[in-house]
Amino acid sequence: MTKTSDTFISENPLTIDVWRGNMVESRHQVHAVVTDADGGLLRQWGTIDDPVYLRSAIKPVQALPLIESGAADAFSVSEKELSLACASHTGEDIHVEAVTAWLDRIGLSVNDLECGAHWPSYRPAERALAAKGQEPTAANNNCSGKHTGFLTTSVHLGENPKGYINLDHPVQKRIQKILEDFTDLDLSNAPMGIDGCSIPTFGVPLKNAAMAIARFANPEKLGADRAAACLRIQNAIAAYPEMIAGSDRLCTALNGSAKGTVIAKVGAEGVYLAALPTLGLGIAMKTADGNTRGVEAALGSLLDHFGLMTDEMKAAMSEFTNPVLENWNKFKVGKIETHLEGSGL
Repeated sequence: MTKTSDTFISENPLTIDVWRGNMVESRHQVHAVVTDADGGLLRQWGTIDDPVYLRSAIKPVQALPLIESGAADAFSVSEKELSLACASHTGEDIHVEAVTAWLDRIGLSVNDLECGAHWPSYRPAERALAAKGQEPTAANNNCSGKHTGFLTTSVHLGENPKGYINLDHPVQKRIQKILEDFTDLDLSNAPMGIDGCSIPTFGVPLKNAAMAIARFANPEKLGADRAAACLRIQNAIAAYPEMIAGSDRLCTALNGSAKGTVIAKVGAEGVYLAALPTLGLGIAMKTADGNTRGVEAALGSLLDHFGLMTDEMKAAMSEFTNPVLENWNKFKVGKIETHLEGSGL
């Protein structure tokens, strides 16, 4: 393990080699940065100043207004539901049923969700739904838990929930403000796009994203109420990792086996953010080609670099972070290797 007080900076991104037989068939490049909660730079690979859409990786921070507004307590939101509010879930029954029951408790229905509908990403759940002759609803959307959290906050504060996905709605104004608090940025001038679930997504440099998730990991300077909210979400994700993702997903395997030493969340287009509460650090990563396979392998290597990968974590995460590539006959045909320049690994 390299001492966390040492600083390493490389202009070269992390290299992820995909081997088939005795040849590298593909290569992913991952830009990555590690900072503390004050923005102090510890590790850098590649470019960290260019804006990146954080997508779903920032969901644990986006969930904070659900607690800070008093909505979570007013509607008895459980730990399981708090984890679901941070989820990019697989559309399994445990997710859909939880979303539906939660909406009913706040006096709304699936029809009030504005995230859109798509088939479950978990193939058995997709096949089961099709076998029933049913079409997916917005509850099957991987972001339906986050959106239910948005609606809960809006209902609690007496706002009209309609149009809550729009930039000028109070729900999104709260999200923008909390992201500005955590990143030290004025996001009114930042690049902006529309996420897959239709809410605004802001371009944030990786170094600011790492600082944001480090503050989530080590919130002691954020004030007592916000610190308590951060810890409450950390505990919920660690207690109910199946709700933040689902079957056959790294987020579930990692958050479940780490037991609170790492709180990590994936985002679309190869983004990953990881809070390291025991070290007070944050990791922000982005695969240049948008491939999730590359960033998952790189994340495992970085966690190992900081001495956080227990035997339990390695076993739970190996199919994602150190996968053996197989063909349809289950023949071993290749492997994936991560090269951490300057780490000695």
